[in-house]
Amino acid sequence: MSLQTAWEFAFEFGDRPIQVEVSQSPLSSDAGLLVFRQMDERLRYTQQFADALRGDSRVGPTHSWLDMVRQRVYGMLADYEDQNDHDALRSDPIFKAIAGRDPSDPKQDLASQPTLSRFENAVSIADLNRLRDMFVTLFIQSFSESLGGVPPHRITLDLDAFDDETHGQQQLSLFHGHYDQHQYYPLSITCAENDQLVMVSLRHGTATAFLGADDDLRYIVERVRAVWPDIEIHARADSGFGVPLMLDLCEEMRLFYTFGYGMNPVLTRHTDELLQQLQRQFAETSQPQREFDCWPHQAGSWSAPRCTIVKVEVNSEGTNRRVVVTNRPGGAILPGGTYDEYADRGESENRHKELKRELHGDRLSDHRFLANYFRLLMHALAYNLLVRQRQWIADPPAPAPEVTDDSPPQLVPAAEALPTEALPDLRRRRYFNARRREDPLGEGHISTWRTRIIKVAAEVVVSTRRIVIRLSSSWPYLKLFLKVAQANATLATT
Repeated sequence: MSLQTAWEFAFEFGDRPIQVEVSQSPLSSDAGLLVFRQMDERLRYTQQFADALRGDSRVGPTHSWLDMVRQRVYGMLADYEDQNDHDALRSDPIFKAIAGRDPSDPKQDLASQPTLSRFENAVSIADLNRLRDMFVTLFIQSFSESLGGVPPHRITLDLDAFDDETHGQQQLSLFHGHYDQHQYYPLSITCAENDQLVMVSLRHGTATAFLGADDDLRYIVERVRAVWPDIEIHARADSGFGVPLMLDLCEEMRLFYTFGYGMNPVLTRHTDELLQQLQRQFAETSQPQREFDCWPHQAGSWSAPRCTIVKVEVNSEGTNRRVVVTNRPGGAILPGGTYDEYADRGESENRHKELKRELHGDRLSDHRFLANYFRLLMHALAYNLLVRQRQWIADPPAPAPEVTDDSPPQLVPAAEALPTEALPDLRRRRYFNARRREDPLGEGHISTWRTRIIKVAAEVVVSTRRIVIRLSSSWPYLKLFLKVAQANATLATT
């Protein structure tokens, strides 16, 4: 790395001048990426991603597919979402060490922006199909016993679409009237049990919410059942997916489903009496009211009646009615629990926020649609690396048992504490506040990982025998860094 040796500047405030000089040592501000690289070495996420690519070797004659995938994916983790960022980062000693190159050798710099642009634009439809296969393979591997998991008895697949605003002349970027913007409209399928992105698909800006969802869901189910034939699969999605195509598919493939459904005059008339009853109760008690109605309803486009649950609410903000359609056993017996379980799919929206906002999955600025599709998949790979990392090192405290004035602590063993999901609202909030203090990385978003782990200055010293990364002993998060690194070392030898 070329450094100016004579450069200096002084800030004139305080009781003495503060002088800034340039260090002669190779430095980096992203040393925390090494813990992700260590986990990736075991999981082989970037290796499998690169292995799925077939392309013109002239795109990067001195840079392998794997090197460029790692540049982009680790750059996204460290908040460098643009290709332009790598014109500066190509000489960064940490990024070069991650790629297995000599950090001290200028001849071993990484790919520049033009090379990365050619790389992303070289992708083909066949490449994207292989990457789709690879994502499902990684999802199945995430339950492997050799990686600390166990084969699941059931999984819940959450389907959702999210808007991805575009700026420029990207192919198939179209104006969407509801979102009032030019955009793409990606479809994602996540697993509620392990937060993994099982599949993400880029679609044109005016696509319907369910466009292609039937093909994606069918493919995932066939792949999963080829490994676990007896697994129970539950599909959840909002009303944009509650169409006959998806309902029929789920029933054909023996899936349990809970889909949102839009209110219509028939459902409105059927629940008017219940709504009026709750309004009277609210007027008398001033307490929020919530009840459920459930019956076998058949829409005109349905082939048969289906269990339809309507939630009716009355509170200080007004009235609210929401509908779900389900074939879950017991849905008619426990409609409230069925609806609440459906509402848990809102957690998948947090996954979208991480992918779209924090990992900049909305930064699809290539002109070609296929290049932007490829870029979205790299963002998704970075997200899955984050998920596996935080799940591996998570160490949440156990929910404290409830103690009252007439219930001495020794009479309420911790082993009998309620599960987190069953805690009353106040105790649940207290628990999550305690978890944020005691386990900040276990559920930390990428912004937390960046401030506490990734963004740390380090000196990189290269010798013929080893590469030494020197961190500051006064770094306030040094213990967290060591905890993650040691946990990953355990994973690497599993």
